[in-house]
Amino acid sequence: MSVPAAAARIARFTVLMYKPHYLLYGILWVLALEGTAALVTDLGWHPTAATVVRIVVVAIVLLFLRMVDEQKDLEYDRVHNPDRPLVTGAVRATDLRVAMGFIAIVSVAASLALSVGSAVMIAAALGYGLALWGMEPLFLTVRTNILINLVVTYPVQLLVTAYVVVSAIDTGAVGARWRAAAVAVIFAGAFLHFEFARKTTRTFRPGAMMYSNILGANGSAAAALLCAMVAVVGDVVLVRPWAQVGPAALIAWIPLPLLLIPAFGFWRFGAQGRSDHPVLPAVFFILALYLVLIAQASVAS
Repeated sequence: MSVPAAAARIARFTVLMYKPHYLLYGILWVLALEGTAALVTDLGWHPTAATVVRIVVVAIVLLFLRMVDEQKDLEYDRVHNPDRPLVTGAVRATDLRVAMGFIAIVSVAASLALSVGSAVMIAAALGYGLALWGMEPLFLTVRTNILINLVVTYPVQLLVTAYVVVSAIDTGAVGARWRAAAVAVIFAGAFLHFEFARKTTRTFRPGAMMYSNILGANGSAAAALLCAMVAVVGDVVLVRPWAQVGPAALIAWIPLPLLLIPAFGFWRFGAQGRSDHPVLPAVFFILALYLVLIAQASVAS
């Protein structure tokens, strides 16, 4: 295998499949998560060198998981996404596996520089991602039932969340209290809102992994809206804006009106009879919420 050629294929894969907004999402995720966990455990927060390490690790682990998905979903993509790089031959499975090995070494080593707990948690996230790859071919329902697939696959996101929180506790940025773990509810709700929104349509698509195929169009859209509500209510309950003062209190209440964004998406899909649930409001909701979470942690500090 020519190393320069393989590196070029991986670079093209990354450009094509790891869009800039994925990187932006990873950065905001870490900052919002660390900041909120610090805020709810009554610690002042500001990004540190350890925060930068966590951002880099999460960013490359998200790329690792994208590479896993590319291989795990190959047979599905041959039918439903024939333009994917692995399907077209633009990248080879060997290229992806070598790159994944490199990412795993770098992410674990960088995390170990922060703490043993950090290294253990990121290794668990990487290991779970690989386990999913081996699990899906063995269990038909995981491959064909999107709700079961979600239950099985979503824990990898929780493990990355746990990595950030555990690492931040180990480096002194977050207090070791139950509220630090509870912030996972906020980020689960925000992510799942987007997840349901992007896989909701009025048209039944046989063989496609769409939530609306199982829940129906209205049920899937309602699930997306409910997840956004869980994220916002979780933030309000944990941050307790009524206990804040001045600008901190004002910013802490902003997540509530942010619910108008997913509500707008729900209305456009329902009242306007759109064929697909609009995705842009869901994207904007996540980004806006994370920016507010970062702001409220910064101001409270």
